Amino acid sequence: MADIFHALDDETRRLVLDELAARDGLTLFDICTALVTRHGVSMSRQAVSQHLAVLESAGLVSTERRGRSKFHHFHPEPLAEITRRWPPDARSAP
Repeated sequence: MADIFHALDDETRRLVLDELAARDGLTLFDICTALVTRHGVSMSRQAVSQHLAVLESAGLVSTERRGRSKFHHFHPEPLAEITRRWPPDARSAP
């Protein structure tokens, strides 16, 4: 669970997840383009790749190679685990 919180701790990683949630199966080029055009975030492809690696280690993103292209897919299941655990149901509070 700590990996998930670490991954979500960075604004750029949250933006990457937003982009993948809106349109799954993006390439690194697609993600870099979306960050610049939609969010004004300009960074090297290597920096974005490092952010994707953090998201992948947290189980929030997976990759799929097709030919020379690598596609990134969003997995919301780890986030659902957090919402199941926190916050507790307000109706059960004393």
